[in-house]
Amino acid sequence: MAGPKKEPVIAPRVTRLPRAARRTQIIETAAGAFLRAGFDGTSMEDVAEAAGISRLLIYRIFETKDQLYRAVLSAVTDEMLAEFEELDLAEIRRRGGIVRIMLGIARRHPDAFRLLWRHAAHEPAFAAFSDRFRSVVTEYAEGFITVTGRSIDARMMRWCATGLAAQLLDGMSSWLDHGDPTLDDEFIVLHVCGLVAMIDAWADPHPPDWMTPETTGPAPGNGT
Repeated sequence: MAGPKKEPVIAPRVTRLPRAARRTQIIETAAGAFLRAGFDGTSMEDVAEAAGISRLLIYRIFETKDQLYRAVLSAVTDEMLAEFEELDLAEIRRRGGIVRIMLGIARRHPDAFRLLWRHAAHEPAFAAFSDRFRSVVTEYAEGFITVTGRSIDARMMRWCATGLAAQLLDGMSSWLDHGDPTLDDEFIVLHVCGLVAMIDAWADPHPPDWMTPETTGPAPGNGT
């Protein structure tokens, strides 16, 4: 006796998109997949399944997973460079500094931004890419210090700019995780104020009383 008749398996219909739109879709989907499982833990099949397309369709645009991961990171860095290219220091200051610009990019590419700032440095194949990104942001942070008009000891400038860049991007990442998008303008004001306060403290340091020799006494363990 013949068994029950099986229903034919119908593959999901894939909406046709222009190549540029399909590329953008794949990048955005891949960003989330890489963020969840890392480079090694994510396959092209995983990305295809998440995007609702065939793996073959991905390979028509990205030949390798390495190329796809770099495209995800470049979605942030290319837009950042394009935004900054035409700005002089005065305009950066007038528009709320790099905070407003970077937040706009982060909102448009939230998973890629997190991947670039938090994770790419720990992927050996992409550590150099991450280093270049951090270096560029540090240069703009140094420009931000300059437009505040504060005078920083030249011997400490690179350290200050590096610290400012880290604070900028860590604060941005945390806001993406926990902040309300309707309060982005308020966040920008708070974040800029915090960054400027750091610069003010570096330009005119006033150590708290407990750091002075008169109140702290000899260092612990020095036997005096």
